[in-house]
Amino acid sequence: MFKFLKEKLSKAVSVFSKGVEESSEEEVEETSKETSKETSKETSKKETKKKEDKKPVEKKKEKEIKEKKTEKPKKKDKKSIKEEKQKKQSKEEKEEEKEESKEEAKEEKPEEEKQGFFKKIFKKKEQEPEELKEEKEKEEQEEEPKEKPESRPKEEPKEEKPSFFKKILKISISDDKFNDLFWEIELALLENNVAVEVIEKFKQDLKEELLNKKLSPFKLTQVVKKSFGNTLEELFDIEEIDLISNIKKQKPYTILFVGVNGSGKTTNLAKVAYLLKNKGFKPVIAACDTFRAAALHQLEEHCNNLDIKLIKHDYGSDAAAVAFDAIKHAESKNLDVVLIDTAGRSHSNVNLMDELKKIERVSKPHLTVFVGDSLTGNDVVEQARAFNESVGIDAIILSKVDVDEKGGAAISVSHITGKPIIYIGSGQEYKDLKEFDKELVINSLGLD
Repeated sequence: MFKFLKEKLSKAVSVFSKGVEESSEEEVEETSKETSKETSKETSKKETKKKEDKKPVEKKKEKEIKEKKTEKPKKKDKKSIKEEKQKKQSKEEKEEEKEESKEEAKEEKPEEEKQGFFKKIFKKKEQEPEELKEEKEKEEQEEEPKEKPESRPKEEPKEEKPSFFKKILKISISDDKFNDLFWEIELALLENNVAVEVIEKFKQDLKEELLNKKLSPFKLTQVVKKSFGNTLEELFDIEEIDLISNIKKQKPYTILFVGVNGSGKTTNLAKVAYLLKNKGFKPVIAACDTFRAAALHQLEEHCNNLDIKLIKHDYGSDAAAVAFDAIKHAESKNLDVVLIDTAGRSHSNVNLMDELKKIERVSKPHLTVFVGDSLTGNDVVEQARAFNESVGIDAIILSKVDVDEKGGAAISVSHITGKPIIYIGSGQEYKDLKEFDKELVINSLGLD
């Protein structure tokens, strides 16, 4: 069941998840490049500011040096001239005394003792005149080394390699990009007879689930499948009808079966009769299809096989009168259920739809069941909608679900009409009528 839809949907989901991952990775790379550019711009701005701050300091130093060089020597006073002369004389006298002392030392010491390497050095330092030391210190103070800051080459921002944290993607794709990527899923759903309204719901729910959220690419397909599963549960989130408990409350309980030609109304009516009889109820069948050839014979065969009473009139008789007689028979015989079979008709045929309205008006059914062929796909959805608008339906039975590989009808019809699916036909025997379970659809599509 639903194999074709399962295969198509799984492929479309994988393509979609890959596309979302690639687009999100591209956006992450673009944002990282932008951030690196911004950081490089900020660093360059800081360097330029530092250079600008250093320039006025350097200019001040240059000005001070120039001012020192351009300073004119001040005119000396008489006192200063006399003091300089006295200093010169004293220096000359000291030098003469030193020379005399050296000569005396040479005469006294005929041979000089050998001195070590380090002693000679220290002796030379001791012999240096104090004036030379003072002059050297002055020169060192005046000639300070002007070391300019070395201009370092600008470090280009290194491109970061994709780390583990980049694997956790922030998916922030645009609506246009999302629509392009979702097209594969949309095409798969359309091919499998899913209604457009239902596809739009899948789309909106998935968009809310994915956009602007941090997701791991390894879990992306799981998130998409989970979103689809949640949407399916919402589609089937309709008030259920417990047929067995409702029959116990009302006696006789009248059920009207409606639908188009060839949808399986008569066969599914017989399946419901078999089910109710096994539950201990006493049903009666009303043959209100007085139009189709062999319709009465078909019902007679089913009633003989199931040992159920059949109420019928001749071909061409009033269908509403047959329904009325069946209800009265059930009341007189204390029967539990009246099952009314009607002729298949198109929702566009006004005369036949008026006849159906008359049957409904006379029988006043407790439950009106639309029987649809799941193999017709989207046509079932439109038929159910038309019957609901003209007559009003309460529940749905889908036939031939066991051979439906697409499953779009089962997904769409309940959401479009707002009516629950109570049973699905899964074979040709009377026992092949299963109670509808939404988990069965979700599991068969691999969305559990």
